[in-house]
Amino acid sequence: MSNTSFLGSESPSPGEGFGMGCRSSMLAKLDENKIWDVVIIGGGATGLGAAVDAATRGLSTLLIEADDFAKGTSSRSTKLVHGGVRYLEQGNIKLVREALKERGWLLKNAPHTTQKLGFIIPAFSLAQKIYFGSGLKIYDLLSGKLSLGKTKILNKKSTLKFLPGINQNNLSGGIVYYDGQFDDARLAIALAQTAVKHGAVLINYCEAISLLKTEAPAGKQPTVCGVVAEDVLSNKTFEIKSKTVINATGVFADDILQMDNKNAEDIVTPSQGIHLVIDKKIFPGDYAMMIPKTDDKRVLFAVPWHNKVILGTTDTEVKSISDEPVPLQEEIDFILKHINRYLNANITIDNVDSMFAGLRPLVRTKGVTNTSLLSRDHVIIVSVSNLITITGGKWTTYRRMAEDAVNNAVFVGKIKTGDCITHNLPIEDSAFSAINYDGSIERIYSLNNIQHFIENEMAVCIEDVLARRTRLLFLDARKAIQAAPFVAKQMAAVLKKDEAWVQSETDSFTAFAKQYLPEGMRHEL
Repeated sequence: MSNTSFLGSESPSPGEGFGMGCRSSMLAKLDENKIWDVVIIGGGATGLGAAVDAATRGLSTLLIEADDFAKGTSSRSTKLVHGGVRYLEQGNIKLVREALKERGWLLKNAPHTTQKLGFIIPAFSLAQKIYFGSGLKIYDLLSGKLSLGKTKILNKKSTLKFLPGINQNNLSGGIVYYDGQFDDARLAIALAQTAVKHGAVLINYCEAISLLKTEAPAGKQPTVCGVVAEDVLSNKTFEIKSKTVINATGVFADDILQMDNKNAEDIVTPSQGIHLVIDKKIFPGDYAMMIPKTDDKRVLFAVPWHNKVILGTTDTEVKSISDEPVPLQEEIDFILKHINRYLNANITIDNVDSMFAGLRPLVRTKGVTNTSLLSRDHVIIVSVSNLITITGGKWTTYRRMAEDAVNNAVFVGKIKTGDCITHNLPIEDSAFSAINYDGSIERIYSLNNIQHFIENEMAVCIEDVLARRTRLLFLDARKAIQAAPFVAKQMAAVLKKDEAWVQSETDSFTAFAKQYLPEGMRHEL
C-alpha cells in the first residue's frame, strides 16, 4: 500500500480492469424474477466477504446495502490487520491464533491494500521489557509460518531512532513487533469487485424493508424465503426470492432479527471507538507506537497512514445506534491525555485534521457490563425461520466469518456446492488503492477518475467519493470540504446533472463533513 500518486493520464480508463459496473445494470438484474441461492443484507466487511465466498462456490448471490458499501463501522477502523495483542493478555488464545492466520492470508491475497507495519511498545524499566517482550514472542509463535517478522527488544537509542517523536524521559528502551495495516474502505471496494467478478450482484443504496416468508401449514413455522427491498434513490421496491437470507448488518443486526420476529431479544451491545487524525510532522517516522495499557486497561495506537497519523481508539458503551456516530468530548480528551504522556509535542484539539467514530457490534454476554471485556469473537444465529445472522468479530477475521455464514446458508438451504476457497483467493486490485493525498486535488479528482468511481465503483454522491473511494474526509476534513465543489462539478458532468444539483450536493456534504472537524473549527468554514 504505497503512497504513489495516480494522475489523470495514468489512471485507469472507465471499464479498464474489472469494475462493478453501473449501478443501473445491477438494479436491472432484480427484475429477472429468479430465485437466488443467497441474499445478503449488509455491505460491510462481513457481508462483502460472504458475497465473495458464496459467489466463488458457484452460488447465485445478491447483496443489498441500505447506504454505501462500508459506510458504517467497516470504514472507521484503526486500519490494522492484527491478531490482537490485548486479547493475548486476556488469554483468548483461540481468537489470536485464528486472527493471525487470517492476517497472513489477507496480506497475501490483497497486497495492494495491505502492508506489513512495525510497532514499538515503549518500555520504562527492565521488567517491562521482559514482560512485553515475552508476550510478543508468544504472539510470534502463534503466527507460525505466517509470521511477519521477529520481535526484538530495543535499547533506548534504537527506540528513539524508530520513534523520533517520543518523550525520552525515563525511557529504558522498547519492543518492536510486526503486524499488518490496510485501507479498510478500499479493501471493501476490492471485495465488492471480486464478488462481481465471480458472478455476484451487489447494490448499494438498496434497503431491506421486510422479509418474505413461506405459507406454513398449521402448527409449523413459516421460513424466510426472500426480501422486499427498496431502491433508496428511486423509491422503487423489489420482491426478491431466495433460498437463504444472511443478516450481516453489524450493529444493526437486531433490526433485521426483529423484522423476522418482533419479540426477538437484542443480541448486540454497541461500543463506540473514536480516532483523531494528526499531521505526521507532529509524530514523524514509519513505525507505529502501541501504548500497552491505558487507564481503562485498553491499548492505544499512534499509526502512520497516508502521510498522517491515526490516534485511537476508545471503547465507550452507547445506548443508541446512529448511522453517523460522533466522537464524544470525553473520548477526545481521553486520547489526547494518554498520547501526550508519551510524546515530545503537546497535541491539542487544534492539531486534529479529522476525527471519526465507529460502532463495534459486540455480542451481549450475561453478567458483563464493561464493553472492553466483551468478546471480539463472532456469533452466528440461525433463527427458527432459517434467517442466518452473523455479528461480532473484527475486520481481520472477516473471511472466516464469511465462510461460517455461507456454510450455514448452504446447510439451511440444502444447497449442493463446493467448499470455501477464499483463503487462497486473490482479491481484485485497483489503481486507486495507492493515492498521494498531498498531490493536486484536480489531478486526484480528474474527470477520468470520477467517471471510474461512478461507473466502476458505484459512487453516487460526493460523500462516496471523498470518504470511501478516496479517504480525504478521514485524513483532512477541511481539505475535503474545500474539494467538494470541484468534485460535485466533475460528478455532474458524468451524471449529466445541473448547477442546482451541484450546489445542493456541495451544501449537503459540507454540513455533513463539518462533524469530522473539532467543534471550534466548524464555524470557520
